[in-house]
Amino acid sequence: MISLAVSLIIVDATIVNVMLPRIVTELRLTTTTAEWITSIYSLVFAALLIPFGRAADAYGRRRMIVLGTVVFVLASVLAALSGSGPALVGARLLQGVGASMILPGALSTVTSVFTGRDRAIAFGIWGSLIGGMAALGPLLGGWLATSYGWRWAFGVNVPLGALIVAGTVLLVAETRDPAVRRVGDWPGTVLSTGGLGALVFALIEGQRYGWWAVTRPFAAGPLHWPDVGVSPIPVALAAGVVMLVALVVVERARAAAGRPVVLDLSLFHIPDFRRGNAAASLISVGELGLMFVLPLFLQDVHGNSPLQVSVAILPLAVGTFLAGGMSARLSRRLGAARTLQAGMALEVIAAALIGLTTRADTTGFELAPWMLIYGLGLGMTSGQLTRIVLRDVPPASTGLASGTQSTARQVGSALGIALIGAVFAVGLSHAMTARLHEAGLPAGQGSAYAERLRDSAGTFARDLRREDPRLSRAANESLATATDRAAFATAALLAVGLLLTLRLRSGTGPEESPA
Repeated sequence: MISLAVSLIIVDATIVNVMLPRIVTELRLTTTTAEWITSIYSLVFAALLIPFGRAADAYGRRRMIVLGTVVFVLASVLAALSGSGPALVGARLLQGVGASMILPGALSTVTSVFTGRDRAIAFGIWGSLIGGMAALGPLLGGWLATSYGWRWAFGVNVPLGALIVAGTVLLVAETRDPAVRRVGDWPGTVLSTGGLGALVFALIEGQRYGWWAVTRPFAAGPLHWPDVGVSPIPVALAAGVVMLVALVVVERARAAAGRPVVLDLSLFHIPDFRRGNAAASLISVGELGLMFVLPLFLQDVHGNSPLQVSVAILPLAVGTFLAGGMSARLSRRLGAARTLQAGMALEVIAAALIGLTTRADTTGFELAPWMLIYGLGLGMTSGQLTRIVLRDVPPASTGLASGTQSTARQVGSALGIALIGAVFAVGLSHAMTARLHEAGLPAGQGSAYAERLRDSAGTFARDLRREDPRLSRAANESLATATDRAAFATAALLAVGLLLTLRLRSGTGPEESPA
């Protein structure tokens, strides 16, 4: 039941991707709004995981799972009823709140209930199921969006949530840590949320408002950016860095005074915890960023339905399930660290192959072998990474440590969608401008078409089919080029993550998991 609750929130982290082009078309969204719909979930998820992890330890982990599921289901209803981009972004934000309540409670429950060899087995099942559901999320979303409309992909969470609440209350024992104080760390929460939010805002909105010089006026409700020639983006970047530095200073001072913290810096003295979290962030950057781009390419170029796109990436689910079932045995033979590294190497290879082979006429069928390799790597990394990060953490700190490692993943997800999305959008604009220039279109007209293609997340390519074959061909080729660049950026980030894992402690057998 715990794994089912976690699967619910993992599915919703990926299910939106295959529906996104259809949502963009129906709600008439821009690329930046589309990125916010996917990234806001991970951003809020990341910002609140640690404080809710501490709350779960203090007030009861089962209670937090149930409450989080209720919030998540209510947010899903709001998402299904959304009539505009901002309304859907707001609903996704609330979904992130519910998800951040479910995950730390669930992970802490597994860590506190299982010990020794049983914990190793539990983490293997955990990783396999989560990895598989992350892959099956797009398939479920594609089927629902094609057969019934994208709103049903959110509405299906209602019966699932009711089942999870009932099952958790009846079957899961309540656990808590009486040593954890019930006083929160609001300064830390505000600084972490503000800092991450500012960075994600800058990465997503940079292409719209300009990375340095302002390209269009900025306004958010009653707030208006002054006409000073400089874009708000570098200011947001600087503010994000300042707030995150302040977070470290504040948390260090609070820890020294014996006060509760959302970021326990002492945990980063544990080598595998520190390196594992860094690797987790980069892995998530690659995973979620790539899954944001591929559905856009397949639907915008080939006109595939959400279900067809889902079937195209089904090999990822197959690979994840296969590798998840084998990862426990591989870990006993090779050690958790070596199994993790092998999985990450497969992900790097698969992302690079996607970048090398994707052309305007590339179909989902032709991408299937690389998606299978990617899925095998994903299945090998999912369970082992959690196991490695937490294996040397003292039992009393498992709640906070679980929240921290999950936060690292969600930070990577939010930044990944923003970063890979920015690479895709910028590449799309530049490639379209260059191709239209080669076709002999006036510079102003070419730039206008390129801007519309970029701002529409590529969906403008469908309109060009009815306008001019040359324009349509240029748009399709530009989408392929942008996808290539996004895939290569993904491979590079995953490669950095792989390098970080090379210093993880090796070992084999169930003794890796602390009792």
